Amino acid sequence: MLRDLAERPFVIGHRGASGYRPEHTEAAYRMAFALGADAIEPDLVATRDGVLVLRHENEISGTTDVASRAEFASRRTTREVDGRPLAGWFTEDFTWAELATLRATERLGGIRLHSASFDGRYPILRFRDLLGLLDAATDESRRIIRLVAEFKHATHFAALGLPLEELFAAELSAAGWGRGDDRLVSESFEPGLLDRLVSAGVRGTRVLLVEDRGAPFDLVAAEGSAARKYDAFVSERGLLALGGVVHGVSVGKGRLVGGGGTSASATVTTDAAAARRARPDAALRGSDLVDAAHAAGLAVYTWTLRPENRFLAPEFRRGSSRSAWGDWLGEFMRIMDTGVDGVFVDHPDLGLEARRAYFDAEEQV
Repeated sequence: MLRDLAERPFVIGHRGASGYRPEHTEAAYRMAFALGADAIEPDLVATRDGVLVLRHENEISGTTDVASRAEFASRRTTREVDGRPLAGWFTEDFTWAELATLRATERLGGIRLHSASFDGRYPILRFRDLLGLLDAATDESRRIIRLVAEFKHATHFAALGLPLEELFAAELSAAGWGRGDDRLVSESFEPGLLDRLVSAGVRGTRVLLVEDRGAPFDLVAAEGSAARKYDAFVSERGLLALGGVVHGVSVGKGRLVGGGGTSASATVTTDAAAARRARPDAALRGSDLVDAAHAAGLAVYTWTLRPENRFLAPEFRRGSSRSAWGDWLGEFMRIMDTGVDGVFVDHPDLGLEARRAYFDAEEQV
């Protein structure tokens, strides 16, 4: 039976339409709006002078032309980020005026040659620039387009005197968004950042990002080896504890398809629910994870749906080329069949096509 339209999974343009244009560029976001994405997702990092910019990471050699710029050669350094040494060029060592001279490059250039052909054409964006683009696109399309903001390395930036939640709240206010509304979703791998957003008065939906392994770095920094692992957050007990604290969890798609666990099914059985209760601290997968989260009052998002063989689960790959598109529709529909509430996609049109196909197929049942 066809579910209510409001229950359809949101199709979220991951860093814009990042499968078609270098991620986090104006062109990528404009294309995501044009293709009909329900929401767009920027990653937020900070400059030395406290400006939020859109980059996958604070280390920018893989997404800009900074390594080829002689005037910035001396800025190359090694920093410890989330407990690990990393060499390169970092946003916190630049002012916004300096970063504004750089040009974006395709991060997955070996896989996405078409997108890489646009290298050097687009400048990088500030968060405030994206808010302006989003407001304009909303007015032009006469539909609600949501913003899913991801905060990167919050503990790292806080130690540098650059608290992301305070910078975020200030930029929202300056852009006329007040402290946020139901268009806004905030997500982080660090639960402490989500708590501080509440303290900063930021409204909207809060989502905990869950890595496939390890533990949140803010908990590691505070508790060392005793820090709670990500797996614990997606157990029966962990999801129940998150209910009322955050509004949702966002997991890598490997927790929903592939890598073992239950087969994808949108319908929970009494036996499955009983099995979860019998092992309340075991990490859940597939529809078991989604059903348990829903039972705890939490939404579930998943990342990142991509059509290339390199990123598909083995059963959906076709041929030997890593960059060739496999059975992306099969995998996308399998993920949607878990009952997930939102999907992050690099190609928003493919996400929307999969959603249509899924509900068309469900209508035939």
